[in-house]
Amino acid sequence: MDCKRSRICLLIFLLSSLFTWNVDAATATGTAAADAPGTAARPNPFAPKAAFLRYWKAQLSGGGAPPPFLLSKASPLSAAAAAQLAKLAAGSTLASHLRLFCSLADLFCSFDEGLRRHRKDVDEDVNFAVYANKRFAGYGTGRLGGADSFKNYSEGLNTPDFSFKKYTKEGSGHSEGFANYATDGNVANSSFANYAFGANGGSGDFKNYHLRVNVPNLLFTTYDSDGNDHKRSFTSYNQDANTGGQSFTSYAKHGNSSPTHFATYSGDSNTISSTFSGYGLLGNAGNETFTSYGGNANDPHNTFKGYSTGGNSATESFTSYRNKANVGDSSFQSYARSANSAKTTFASYGKSFNEGNDTFKEYGKGSKGQTTIDFKEYSVDRNFKDYAQKGVTFAGYSNVSSEAQLSSPSSRTISGGSVNRWVEPGRFFRESELRPGTVMQMPDIVDKMPRRSFLPRAIASKLPFSTQRLQEVKELFAVQEGSATEHVILNALRECERPPSRGEMKRCVGSAEDMVDFASSILGRSITVRTTENVNGSKQKVVIGSVRGIKGGEPTKSVSCHQSLYPYLLYYCHAVPKVKVYEADILNFVGRSRINHGVAICHLDTSSWSPDHGAFVALGSRPGQIEVCHWIFENDMTWTVVD
Repeated sequence: MDCKRSRICLLIFLLSSLFTWNVDAATATGTAAADAPGTAARPNPFAPKAAFLRYWKAQLSGGGAPPPFLLSKASPLSAAAAAQLAKLAAGSTLASHLRLFCSLADLFCSFDEGLRRHRKDVDEDVNFAVYANKRFAGYGTGRLGGADSFKNYSEGLNTPDFSFKKYTKEGSGHSEGFANYATDGNVANSSFANYAFGANGGSGDFKNYHLRVNVPNLLFTTYDSDGNDHKRSFTSYNQDANTGGQSFTSYAKHGNSSPTHFATYSGDSNTISSTFSGYGLLGNAGNETFTSYGGNANDPHNTFKGYSTGGNSATESFTSYRNKANVGDSSFQSYARSANSAKTTFASYGKSFNEGNDTFKEYGKGSKGQTTIDFKEYSVDRNFKDYAQKGVTFAGYSNVSSEAQLSSPSSRTISGGSVNRWVEPGRFFRESELRPGTVMQMPDIVDKMPRRSFLPRAIASKLPFSTQRLQEVKELFAVQEGSATEHVILNALRECERPPSRGEMKRCVGSAEDMVDFASSILGRSITVRTTENVNGSKQKVVIGSVRGIKGGEPTKSVSCHQSLYPYLLYYCHAVPKVKVYEADILNFVGRSRINHGVAICHLDTSSWSPDHGAFVALGSRPGQIEVCHWIFENDMTWTVVD
């Protein structure tokens, strides 16, 4: 047997290196073990962490050692394991040893498993307030009346993960409320399978569901199938979410008179995709309303496939659908096909400053009775294929210009009403507040992303990393189609490939050496890196203590690096013009004791920012008229010239 090609031999080889790896990890956490004369356990000079120490001293003129918070992120691999994994990466065979690779290199390779191993089924009455990560299987079967309320469920968790299977099956007059569900989560997995199957009456209310979640991954399979008059309401659903998606499969199939209202669904979100497949299939008297769906979103993608197919007397209303969104697309395939007396209204549909693309294929084809489809103020770039020939009205169907699409930054008009956008208090502030004695609200600066480490550059440089090579990336990390992990990876790649904004220089780095190279290429070799000391004071009222401006508080250059969600530690680093950097003691509001030492950056030129940027929502004003400051959060950092 050729041991070099055997997985068993490789496993033995890598496991045998664990002892060396542990010694390296324990001793290479600073310069003492590496530099102190007579130290018994010196780190292997070929281990990635020791190599980074050496690289830092060679590349930066200040010498010394990197700060502990940065060194702790370097790869923990032993020299032997790093060499073997680099060889596998070079030969494109690393995927065959994924579990070992992820374990030894301290990666987080799947965002789909979440906390399933640590959950247990729940089939008895429980307190649903401030509750987290449970599986509800067969809960509420045959319930008569009553209501369940899920409030502040799984709030602020990194990977909230839950399953509602056959919840309130064949219940009668039973209602469910989901309020502030999984708020401020990172990667959120939700599965509603056979939810409210055969339910009679009652209602389901989703309010502020997945608010400000980074990567939502929602699955509604045969939700409310065979139900009768079971009302559903989705209000502020997926608001301010990032990249992710939700799937509604056979939703309300065979349902009777089951109204659904989607209000402010996926508003202010970024590249959220929604799939409605078999929604309302063969239903009777269905009634769905989409109000401000996808409003102010960036590049939303919606697919309606077989929606209300074969239904009877279904009514759908799309009001301000994708209004003020940036590009995006919607596909209506076989929508209301073979339906009887269906009625659909599109009012103020797709009014955006940067038009997207919509496709209507076999829309209303084969429908019977008084089927009517009404388009009012519907914008351009639409493709109609094999469309119903009768009962279709186009009123005001034209190119809606962008003239005054930009409304007041602190308030926007949606469906005739004024809606204020909420921004976390303290997230943005003015430079004048950085003075001793100022009382201010500290935002949530806690890092909610999973623990990961950098890869050695010898490995990172050999891995596929681009949307053009997405299939290779998915094969490397064993990513399933449509999974949360796919959304995570695609979001990171797209952000890294996004063209820089005006005056910005940017680069995504997956190794500590690459970060040093990018920062020094902009700032020179005499540089240092800073971050906020800890998370004390987070989400609390605090007092500003002593303040020091870097470079005397004058405008300077800086490179800020922010974490991106990815299987290995990845940072989005960028340099923007005209900034000031400050350090400040943060004091407890009561007693004025020092609890933290914060780093803040103030952007002096905001002229290229969007009028809808959260800073202007929070502070007022408009782009270019004010400076905007923010804290450097936990595990983020900013580089400056040594002063």
